[in-house]
Amino acid sequence: MVTMAVVTHFGDHLTVIGHVSLERNPYEAMHYWAFYMTISLACLLSLSAALSTIATVREAHGLMAAGFLCFALSFCILVQVAFWRFHNPNQVEDAVLDTYDLVYDQAMKRPSSSWWQELATIQDTFLCCGKKSPFGLLTSTGAIPCQGQEARREDCLQSIGNFLWTHYSIASTLTCTSLALTVYAMMLCAFLWFAIHSYCGLDRKGRYTLTPRAHSCQPQEPSLFRQVPQCSSEAQAFANYSTPL
Repeated sequence: MVTMAVVTHFGDHLTVIGHVSLERNPYEAMHYWAFYMTISLACLLSLSAALSTIATVREAHGLMAAGFLCFALSFCILVQVAFWRFHNPNQVEDAVLDTYDLVYDQAMKRPSSSWWQELATIQDTFLCCGKKSPFGLLTSTGAIPCQGQEARREDCLQSIGNFLWTHYSIASTLTCTSLALTVYAMMLCAFLWFAIHSYCGLDRKGRYTLTPRAHSCQPQEPSLFRQVPQCSSEAQAFANYSTPL
């Protein structure tokens, strides 16, 4: 998850979209939200694993309960992420494409402005060229977005869509795997908590204190034809009791 967060936040493809100097960047807020949420979830899972490991080594059911609660909280967050992912599958893609459309329109209207440089940076990052109109032609409103060998690239809408689909596939696989492992960790923590709690309960309530046996008394198996010898302390006490005054 940390690797996924770093790639998402510091990778060239999504960083160049998130840092576009728009008054209202549709993707910028989502970019930071995904990074901080993933880092927080990774830290929470690491804390859960550390607590459950320490609790297993020290046989501390309190720490094991804390680890279970952390895993349960991680599970709730992952369920929310999965629900949002399947309920709004195109929200991130729409935000990225809207950002590119705004930069493209501004660059085509004012070719001599800084928008043209930002459009060139996006196209060089995604290795794409412009965007196709509904009629299958590259749109051109007074300026040519790329020339020479760059004109042979695929349109940016398709290139961005392909990149986001690959990114989504990795994120979905990671989310499903994390959900399965979190459920397994919760079940394991619950089992270990009951095991540690039962062991500590038997150790407190079922402990027996045995009186040390006298050294002169040798245990022998009982027999009908043999009299079981008594310990010296018991014999001496019986002799003192039976002596007449």
